[in-house]
Amino acid sequence: MIKGFKEFILRGNVIDLAVAVVIGAAFTAVVNAIVASLINPLVQVFYQPNDNGEFGPSITGIYGQQVVFPLGGLLTAIISFLAVALVVYFVFVYPMNHWKARAAARAGAADAASDEPKLPTEQELLVQIRDLLERQNSTR
Repeated sequence: MIKGFKEFILRGNVIDLAVAVVIGAAFTAVVNAIVASLINPLVQVFYQPNDNGEFGPSITGIYGQQVVFPLGGLLTAIISFLAVALVVYFVFVYPMNHWKARAAARAGAADAASDEPKLPTEQELLVQIRDLLERQNSTR
């Protein structure tokens, strides 16, 4: 049971996923700070925040109330997702894929460079032994 768990944990995909989750969570805080410091003030240049601190285009509802479509939260979510996905891809996924491709190429080159004859399988050896025994018995 422990051996199976060890094999599961040491698979490249599980480790890649764990690293991506940790880095993504840490990087999200940085991206949120950048959006709150730069992007939201740029949007506020065009839209005045209401009493609740929401800013974005507003329309008058059917009962005369002001309805605000808050762009700040939407922009924060979109930019955070894109930035985190970009960093995770270029820092973890792309290098790992490149490393795996190089390892596979080295393994393929080592197999191709090997001039040793391929050893027969256990089943092929058993068939040869059977055939030899049959020939030996038929000559007697």
